[in-house]
Amino acid sequence: MVGALFLLLLAVPVIELWIIIQVSGELGLVVTLVLLVLISVAGAWLLKQQGLQTWRRLQSTLSRGQMPTTEVTDGALILLGGALLMTPGFLTDAFGILLLLPPARAVVKGVARRPLGWWAARRLGRSRWDGGPVRGSEASRPRDRHPPVIDVTEVGPSSQTRRAEGDSRDRG
Repeated sequence: MVGALFLLLLAVPVIELWIIIQVSGELGLVVTLVLLVLISVAGAWLLKQQGLQTWRRLQSTLSRGQMPTTEVTDGALILLGGALLMTPGFLTDAFGILLLLPPARAVVKGVARRPLGWWAARRLGRSRWDGGPVRGSEASRPRDRHPPVIDVTEVGPSSQTRRAEGDSRDRG
């Protein structure tokens, strides 16, 4: 996994540079740079729109008392899309903009669900916790069945307050 990620981090900039050189050879350097900037601006606008829309859906889902799993997943994919848009290049911009479009996000979620589920099960194990006390925690230590009783005599605020107010008036 780490090796594949390392290879990807090396390959993407090389591929991006190659694509930029090819496009600038056809369109010219200035047009290529303007095109990259325009794509980034359009992507930033789309990022803002989709991010706000997802934030509203997240708040609505939470206010109904439901788990916002879809909204959190969408938010993570939008964040990834935004990061890809900040990386200069046509390839990363294309993937970034795709992740900002809801239909493309739905496809990515559908495709990624199985491998991510497999990875999580393998990495995190199939353990299950039923909510009982954890060994070594404060809750699992034995307690006194009859804790000490503390008698309290409540003192009204009137006698204490009058004395305190009288003391401050005498000083002033």
